[in-house]
Amino acid sequence: MNELAANTSPLFNYGVLAIIILVAFIVWFFVNRASVRASEQIRLLEAVIEEQKKQNALLRRLVDAQPSTAKPSADEDADEKRDFIRMIPER
Repeated sequence: MNELAANTSPLFNYGVLAIIILVAFIVWFFVNRASVRASEQIRLLEAVIEEQKKQNALLRRLVDAQPSTAKPSADEDADEKRDFIRMIPER
């Protein structure tokens, strides 16, 4: 009986092991949850980019379909193209 009271190292080792496993599961849960949220955000951002590309194509078709009254010079045309590209970021 005295041997059990004096020697508690196996019980201590099991307790430490249980605490380590519990902490590992808690860390895994939060890392996994953050990963799922990041994946959802990436998927949503990709959907937004696809919609922006469709809108850009539609806008270009609408602009091309409109009759132009005066043709801008080459310098003005280049400036307008750069401004349009700067306005809509593509990734």
